[in-house]
Amino acid sequence: MAIITIVGSGMMGSAIGIPASENGHEVRLVGTPLDREIIEHARETGWHMNMRRKLPESYKYYQFEELSKALEGADAVVSGVSSFGVDWFLQSVLPILPEDLPVLAVTKGMIEENGRLIPYPLYYKRQLGSLRRNLNAVGGPCTSYELADRDQTYVAFCGEDAGTLKFLKSLFETDYYHISLSTDIIGVECAVAMKNAYALAVTLAVGMAEKRDGKLHYNSQAALFAQSVREMRRLLKLVGGGDDNIVFGAGDLYVTVFGGRTRLIGTLLGRGMSFDEAMRELEGVTLESIVIATRTAKAVRALIARGEASADDYPLLLHVDDIIEKGKSVNIPWNKFELEAL
Repeated sequence: MAIITIVGSGMMGSAIGIPASENGHEVRLVGTPLDREIIEHARETGWHMNMRRKLPESYKYYQFEELSKALEGADAVVSGVSSFGVDWFLQSVLPILPEDLPVLAVTKGMIEENGRLIPYPLYYKRQLGSLRRNLNAVGGPCTSYELADRDQTYVAFCGEDAGTLKFLKSLFETDYYHISLSTDIIGVECAVAMKNAYALAVTLAVGMAEKRDGKLHYNSQAALFAQSVREMRRLLKLVGGGDDNIVFGAGDLYVTVFGGRTRLIGTLLGRGMSFDEAMRELEGVTLESIVIATRTAKAVRALIARGEASADDYPLLLHVDDIIEKGKSVNIPWNKFELEAL
């Protein structure tokens, strides 16, 4: 039996411990300073108040000030924070961990720096400097509540060390949680981060259809989905990721389009709301898709300015950025999606 300490009791952080628990491992769920109510409620009831699912009876719960106790004898640590908690985890948790203790991050996202898109594991590594840590991450199409419901799920674990990845896979893989392994951190993590921006783009069609006649139309959604995958594949090549990793980004795009917070913002914009109006409507809702969309577009615009990329290759991303950053109305550039492969 291994001991797995999860720091961050959000929905995905909490859910990923379920397959490990079913494999007979001890799971210790630690709340961040913002998770006090979640941890207290779970201690009293066994339920995750946000995911609205019962957690395994074997789970043990800790408030953040009990972190040192939760780390005693740990064989692996999971970073369960959202992208807004990345710097907090970097400053408050990573420095106190043993050098060889495997860390598995569920956070999907990237940092933009002078036209470069840097996935979180590599961002952590750079910020830590000479302080070495065993950094790994999860990528792929997976919603927390469906993982908690044991729906068939396919993801990738990525990191620098193959032996560590195989060990982590042995902890978490079950007959419903299927795990590929990759040392292509950039490819896996950038592919799944990009989908946030493009899920917003695809769901514009949902709101546009509702505005037009109140019905769901799939041709327009499919067209935006196809263009999204095309642009994501180009972006993957641009950042130096392996082409095959597009499967994790495309799969994650699919699952995000059909549910979650990104669908909400895209639908409101498609109905005709301005970006500011939509954000006021969703006040209090965490929208990582906005962060990823603006960071990705900023990187692409920097590369375009240096002549290293073409605006013609990213019409959908740049239109989404114009909606967010310049307050433009939704006006999908359909004709720019057309190609002549003659």
